[in-house]
Amino acid sequence: MPEKSGRPEFARIKSFTLRGSRLGDKYETLLAERGPEFIIDLPAGHDATAVAADARFDLVREFGRSGHLAIEIGPGSGEQLVSFAAAHPDWNVLALEAWHPGVARCVARAARENITNVRIIEADAAQALPILFGLEAAGKNAPEEIIAAGPRLNPAHPNAENPRADMLWTFFPDPWRKARHHKRRIVSPTFAGVAAGLLRQGGTWRMATDWDDYAWQMRDTVEASPYFDNPHAGNLQDPADPEPERGGYAPRWEGRIMTRFEERGIEAGRTIHDLEVIRNGQSS
Repeated sequence: MPEKSGRPEFARIKSFTLRGSRLGDKYETLLAERGPEFIIDLPAGHDATAVAADARFDLVREFGRSGHLAIEIGPGSGEQLVSFAAAHPDWNVLALEAWHPGVARCVARAARENITNVRIIEADAAQALPILFGLEAAGKNAPEEIIAAGPRLNPAHPNAENPRADMLWTFFPDPWRKARHHKRRIVSPTFAGVAAGLLRQGGTWRMATDWDDYAWQMRDTVEASPYFDNPHAGNLQDPADPEPERGGYAPRWEGRIMTRFEERGIEAGRTIHDLEVIRNGQSS
């Protein structure tokens, strides 16, 4: 990223941890040669994973076209990202990944498959997305301020003119298993309004997790949100759920491939829960 903006950055709760960030020579060479085709370089905020509050982002220019848009938060090694992009060349697919080796692996996979409709931003999605799409939540500090801002656009923000997404994916986010860390989970009331602000009316937020209590939290979050409707309310009831009659889970989406990450969860004996909710017309 370029040099950091001089504007003060807000403190924030991060929904991810950064593991080792060193790359081998192979990936360093690949990023130097092919990275510019896929990576969108934006002004940095006051740490390595933040985007500057005044960063300009023109979605149509970055992809070179208008079109259907899918956003993936945390693509990991890019298995889902590249598979979908290859199968849907008419879609634009934007990924946000804070882990540098993950970005490199996404680039490697996209380059290997000769993909041209993927762009990657190396940043904290929860912090960056409100800025990139010109939401009122951009730059907000406290969770209650972000919740109050909801999905509303800031008309004065230059990025508010960016098209809204048709789909948002949050597949197998960090479960933050310890109770004291649950506040770090990205699918939360704090992020639900932001997610709504990224999507067009009728757009879909798709989620998946292999941790039961996170699945329950996801379901509770989206069903409590005024901005989403759950077409699967009451379906696929979970006997392990503290409220087993509630259900609310979706069948596996045919567009979500089996990744190595999911395979490990299944091998460990964990249940996979999918959720699919639809952005309604509520704005506040």
